[in-house]
Amino acid sequence: MRHYIGIVHKDASSDFGVSFPDFPGCVSAGETLAEAAFLAREALLAHIGLMAEHGEFIPAPMAAEAALADPDYADGIPILVSVPDEAETSRAA
Repeated sequence: MRHYIGIVHKDASSDFGVSFPDFPGCVSAGETLAEAAFLAREALLAHIGLMAEHGEFIPAPMAAEAALADPDYADGIPILVSVPDEAETSRAA
């Protein structure tokens, strides 16, 4: 299993949003934190699957400290989102 950092953001008038520093453009949301975490995993699996299908490089997970050092993620709450290694078997050469 690989464990990627998801960053949870919540504004007063919004659902819980999750973005992934390792995968720009991969986002998800849910009404509750539990739903957001579940849907974040589904979004990440789909995103990695499409990248693998297109022969794109799948990055190794970055450290939470590195993600939170980025000003775009500094005010978020980090969560770990686990994906099986099999989801990442196709990589660009």
